[in-house]
Amino acid sequence: MPIRNAKFSIGDIVHHRLHPFRGVIYDVDPVFANTEEWWLSIPEEVRPVKEQPYYHLLAENEQTTYVAYVSEQNLVHDASGEPVFHPQVGELFLGPENGRYVPRMMQAN
Repeated sequence: MPIRNAKFSIGDIVHHRLHPFRGVIYDVDPVFANTEEWWLSIPEEVRPVKEQPYYHLLAENEQTTYVAYVSEQNLVHDASGEPVFHPQVGELFLGPENGRYVPRMMQAN
């Protein structure tokens, strides 16, 4: 399998291209790393391929906040300039600054 670079980085604010939610990326898997049951639960006509980066998001929609696992093909950069209001954002990140969050572990002391 060829090595593929991830399009998005930890701290990027993204939104789903099909579903009405957005979030901040807090982890990246170079290829699918969830359960087969999870993958098969996605309707076949929209099921993403496994051989691409998958992103862990602190996600939000109009009703709630949650954690999401999303394929790269289904994400786009969020250009709204709005912060993500997930309650765990402050635990992991500073910001947002210049349209993205800065991981706390990368903060200079």
